[in-house]
This record gives sequence, C-alpha cells and structure tokens, in this order.
Amino acid sequence: QVQLVQSGGGLVQPGGSMRLSCAASRLPFIDHTMAWFRQAPGKEREFVAAIGLDGGSTLAGDSVKGRFTFSVDSAKNTLYLEVNRLKPEDTAVYYCAARAGAILVTPDDYPTWGQGTQVTVAS
Repeated sequence: QVQLVQSGGGLVQPGGSMRLSCAASRLPFIDHTMAWFRQAPGKEREFVAAIGLDGGSTLAGDSVKGRFTFSVDSAKNTLYLEVNRLKPEDTAVYYCAARAGAILVTPDDYPTWGQGTQVTVAS
C-alpha cells in the first residue's frame, strides 16, 4: 500500500510563501502523476497543481497559476510545492495525491492521498 506523508503548512502572512512536502513510500516515479488539491471549509476539494513525474509536465489551476513552483527529490521520493504571494483565499487544507498515468484534475481520479495539512493565510 503506497502512502503519502505530508508536512509543511501552518500560519502564513498575506504576501508570504509556503512550502509543502509530500513524501511517498514505494511509489514508482515512472508514469505517475502527483498532484495537490485543497479544500476550504464548506467548499468542494479543488485542484491546485500537478506534475507528471515522467516528463516533468505541469498543470496549474487558476487559483495558483503564476505563483507556484514544483520540485522533486527523486532520492527521497518527495515532491515539494511552493506557492508565493499568498492570499487569505488560499486558506484551506491542502492534500497531495498520486495516480498512475497522466495528469487529471478531478479528485476521484486519484486513488492515493496524503493526510492533509492546514494552511492559514492571515495577518
């Protein structure tokens, strides 16, 4: 059973940056996609961004377009997401997820999930 363990997040001031990590156990990097979703109170889970681990292609949702950076540490099977210029509306529980195959943006297409981490953007 593949597991994803998240870390990072917390309280961040508006305009600041956050870095989230997602460590995978026994996840083959070939032909896999790793993605980030977020869910604010009372709202549906929303696609944030994803990376295809084979070729490095990325896709960003409108909410973070132009404000995010992906990095991957293959030796540690860990994916990092950095989001800059944070806004109060970025406040949510952030989840990493993994699937075999190409990038998709619907949560139901991802069978493997991290535990979630709270990000609160407030002064």
